[in-house]
Amino acid sequence: MELDEAIMKRTSVRYFLERPVPDEHIKMLIESAIRAPTASGLENWLFVVFRTEDAREKIYGLIAEGMVKYYQAVNLPEEKIEKLKRRMYEEGMYRAPVYIAVFIDREIRFLPGKEFDELEFIWSVESAAMAIQNLMLKAVELGLGTVYIGVTNFKGIDEKVRKLAGLDENHYLVGVIPVGYPRNKPKSKKRKKSLDNVIMWI
Repeated sequence: MELDEAIMKRTSVRYFLERPVPDEHIKMLIESAIRAPTASGLENWLFVVFRTEDAREKIYGLIAEGMVKYYQAVNLPEEKIEKLKRRMYEEGMYRAPVYIAVFIDREIRFLPGKEFDELEFIWSVESAAMAIQNLMLKAVELGLGTVYIGVTNFKGIDEKVRKLAGLDENHYLVGVIPVGYPRNKPKSKKRKKSLDNVIMWI
């Protein structure tokens, strides 16, 4: 598969088959992830693979909790929140055979001094985000689907994910990525904005 094809085919997949993902494929995803640029060459990312039934069920519950918080934060009516719950608990939205939580270790840094704390943090998150994109593109090549979950970053939920991973407070959760074989054929969507809307020539 050509890179351009993987880029154009990548889309958010929210429904997965109950089919195991081989360990070798998971390793290939993370190998691709760590080929991404990393600020100051720190490589201060960590990929926690949740694949046991118990761990997956706990992560799934935290995703559901985060989704409800998200809907409540944008003041969606209660009937829409109930519809979301039905999609999750009855239709299995976001239920996947593997979840990969991506963390950064905030203790690993390059610039000394508190004045650089925010900058170091931004660089680390950017590095992890680029790694996630690599992972997602590799998933397309392997016939796997992925979706980025950010709602696990709500205060309190992120702590539960971190504790489930057995990590200390220096680790910051960048996101959780459900991974699996798509239940239906993925259809990539057109972007709302055209190139002319997002390019500025100087």
